[in-house]
Amino acid sequence: MTHNILEKNYQYESNPQQIEQDSFRQIRELTDLSAFTLDQQQVAMRIVHSLGFPDVAEQVKFSKNATQVGRNALANNAAILCDVEMVKQGVTKRMIDREPLCFLNSPKTAELAKQRGETRSMAALSLWQEHLEGSVVLIGNAPTALFRLLEMIKEGAPKPALIIGMPVGFVGAQESKKALWDAHQTLGIECITLLGRMGGSAVTSASCNALLRCNLGEYY
Repeated sequence: MTHNILEKNYQYESNPQQIEQDSFRQIRELTDLSAFTLDQQQVAMRIVHSLGFPDVAEQVKFSKNATQVGRNALANNAAILCDVEMVKQGVTKRMIDREPLCFLNSPKTAELAKQRGETRSMAALSLWQEHLEGSVVLIGNAPTALFRLLEMIKEGAPKPALIIGMPVGFVGAQESKKALWDAHQTLGIECITLLGRMGGSAVTSASCNALLRCNLGEYY
């Protein structure tokens, strides 16, 4: 039996362009995108593509001008601030001219976290201050980073152009994204989020990549 399995030839698509086209054709067939604008659809489809779960589109939320403001910021080479290295590495480098920033592994971050008794993700935001104004913020892993960012903005920190906040997990993830969504109008910030426990580095960077693709005229 094992011998027969090993002799079997696998049938699968190997052309990357065809794989991508077929993937997004299926996503459009399986996902209700009727509530979204064209640019919002591109982001929502990338999120569905990253998670493999069409129904997740129902949890994607966009503030009124999120996609346009985000596209403009990225087109103008705004700073891209990332909570973790996985998010930073997920941003497609061919579509940007400026390296995304992540201070999680900075020695200063570790020192601050130890002094304050807080997560490194929270401490890293102390190093964001000079880059925040007009930036595109990508938080895909750490709810504590999203909470800290909201606190900073409430206290008068410079406002990013767009926050893509999609941390994943069970402790604080759902609550931090709800806090972002509930506060964005009062704070005067544009945001894209994925309510609930799902999220992660891949969907966060994919959402940014979707906006970058829109700027290049790459639509699916």
